[in-house]
Amino acid sequence: MYIKYIAVILIFAYTLPLSAQETDSLKIEILNEVTVSDSYRNNIVRQSALPVDIVDKSFMYDHFTGNFMQTLEYIPGIHSMDIGSGFSKPMIRGMGFNRIAVTENGIKQEGQQWGADHGLEIDAFGVERVTVRKGPSSLLYGSDAMGGVIELSQLPAPSDNMVYGELALLGKSVNGTLGGSVMSGVKINSWHVKLRFSEQHFADYRIPADTIVYLTQKLPVHNRRLKNTAGFERNAGLFSEYRKGRYYANYAVGNAYQKVGFFAGAHGIPDASRLQDDGDSRNIDLPYSRVNHLKISTRQQYTRNMLSVCIDAGFQNNHREEWSSFHTHYGNQPVPETNPDKELDFSLNTFNSSLKADLIYSSQWKHTFGFDVQRQRNSVGGYSFLLPEYERFTAGALWLSVFRPNDRFSLSGGLRYDYGKMDIEASHDVYLEEYLRRRNYADELVEAYKWRSRAVNRHFGDVSGSLGFVWIPDKSHQLKVNLGRSFRLPGANELASNGVHHGAFRHEQGNASLLSERGWQFDASYSCQYRNIAFTTSPFFSWYDKYIYLKPTGEWSVLPHAGQIYRYTGVEAIFTGMEADLRLDFFRNFTYQITGEYVYTYNTDEYTPLSFSPPASMRNRLTWRHKIVQFNVELQSVATQNRVAKNEDITHGVNLLHLGATFEIPLMVTNVDITFSLQNVLNTKYYNHLSFYRKVEIPEPGRNFLLLIKIPFINKLKVKLQ
Repeated sequence: MYIKYIAVILIFAYTLPLSAQETDSLKIEILNEVTVSDSYRNNIVRQSALPVDIVDKSFMYDHFTGNFMQTLEYIPGIHSMDIGSGFSKPMIRGMGFNRIAVTENGIKQEGQQWGADHGLEIDAFGVERVTVRKGPSSLLYGSDAMGGVIELSQLPAPSDNMVYGELALLGKSVNGTLGGSVMSGVKINSWHVKLRFSEQHFADYRIPADTIVYLTQKLPVHNRRLKNTAGFERNAGLFSEYRKGRYYANYAVGNAYQKVGFFAGAHGIPDASRLQDDGDSRNIDLPYSRVNHLKISTRQQYTRNMLSVCIDAGFQNNHREEWSSFHTHYGNQPVPETNPDKELDFSLNTFNSSLKADLIYSSQWKHTFGFDVQRQRNSVGGYSFLLPEYERFTAGALWLSVFRPNDRFSLSGGLRYDYGKMDIEASHDVYLEEYLRRRNYADELVEAYKWRSRAVNRHFGDVSGSLGFVWIPDKSHQLKVNLGRSFRLPGANELASNGVHHGAFRHEQGNASLLSERGWQFDASYSCQYRNIAFTTSPFFSWYDKYIYLKPTGEWSVLPHAGQIYRYTGVEAIFTGMEADLRLDFFRNFTYQITGEYVYTYNTDEYTPLSFSPPASMRNRLTWRHKIVQFNVELQSVATQNRVAKNEDITHGVNLLHLGATFEIPLMVTNVDITFSLQNVLNTKYYNHLSFYRKVEIPEPGRNFLLLIKIPFINKLKVKLQ
């Protein structure tokens, strides 16, 4: 689906009536010279008792891959759950899916994040600043932020009136990526407007293997290309902001579209005949997925004296389709008259609104009150069934107080209450019922299976809170400690899904009696900096009651080609581990950085680890800089993950070598930034324990040359300020 909304949105954004009056009289005074020694990053890090990482555009370009989540993997504790070379979703300290919240311009990203094969629809070119909050964030963001938050925000508007922009070009060898992005912005007095368009096209990606083995069946990989993994994505976005006196407003519109093929050996039952080379590495054949995500949001903020009030509101439509040649396991199901190959169709509409008020009672006290509401409606379609239609409503209120007696110590604490309502529609499968009766199954079993989902109407309510402190004994040391209680409402898939998830190769069954996940989390962080050495470590420990996961039941499903039933179950679970980062500057132009992370998970009911537990890993990176040139070499080490859940394979460790270089070349009135990287230099064959394709023993992409060219421009305007 092409971008169809931009013209309407431009009219909408610029015809909104905005006005602000500054009525206070102005008094002119001559002030002494002031030196600003703080930064946005230091200010945010000091305010939070949780570990916080903040990266900007320079970090994103230095580690750019064309995929937002794979770029963030360079932050310790952050992982990317990959689906081939096209889709990725976030994981923080071993938690993913609905336990991680991603926000953009203050609005929580809402899609089908419950699925392991559903990616995150974010334009990697348009990311300007990222704040990663590791640990329980339910206090500020409610349910779905139990494991942490990834916040995407805009950089501040230029101080001068100007027209500016940039052109970025991207190429990758491993899958023949050709991509680019163009951004144009203008700052005139109180207005600041940015418009961006990005597009990427990629072919079937290469792997360092001629065959793969799945269910003891050896399958060929012709030309070492994974057939039907090609795709493309197209993104368009508009961001505008207005600032006048004490009033601030912004308006954002974005549309992300992705179409990516599914490797035929990872969708349904692998068949060597479906893997024959078709001679075209860029075509997208069945099966494939198609996703369109539209997001419209606004922020209205007013500040006066000790009070600041902020209102965020947004609408999102996430439309996901999975297409596969029509097939029926029952024999009596007719071919649909329209779109006969549309297997699954999910359309999720989400309305968000929130109000936050900051009251700075004195130089020592700051109080925050917040209230937010969200309503969702998910409709489904297609000839197959996995998830029922549902409506979801949540509302929450919070209070947070910060006491800062001096610049070296702050104490923060708060409480939040959330209410949730889930209304799930029943779904009766007449074709399945007829299929079971023809095979003379007992009436009780037919009755149990013919309802692909039963009606569920549940109400939830729970409390979250936190208490922590930040202590800075001197400019070289900082200590953070936080104790929090968080929770998560069960999702519709966990309550009512019932069907064969072909992408996951199993019969997944919801449990309507599930309770909310609840947990207690302890987080600490210590950092020190002395001359040219900087060190940070962040240990954590979490205990959860009723942690929801898919449990193999040992019950055989009567659905054709389904195997055993995996049912969502609540158990007691433990997460613990740590991250560490050591940076050393030496010989003026050299920097050595070593980062490491470890996560330990344990299902105390089953005495086993939890699935999708990331293995321990470490990065050693040596960088040389001189004026406009930078070179780096990196050794990435991933340990063997032999602590696996039931029916999960062990993944062996690997050492990977990466090289990179950046150049800044003067060109006319601007500087062209060129980033070159060579990933997996030795073309090592290895597996990613968190990859969706790990289940069918597909190794990760092979050697990859990446080239990124960024051409910025700035033209200051001679416009008189009002």
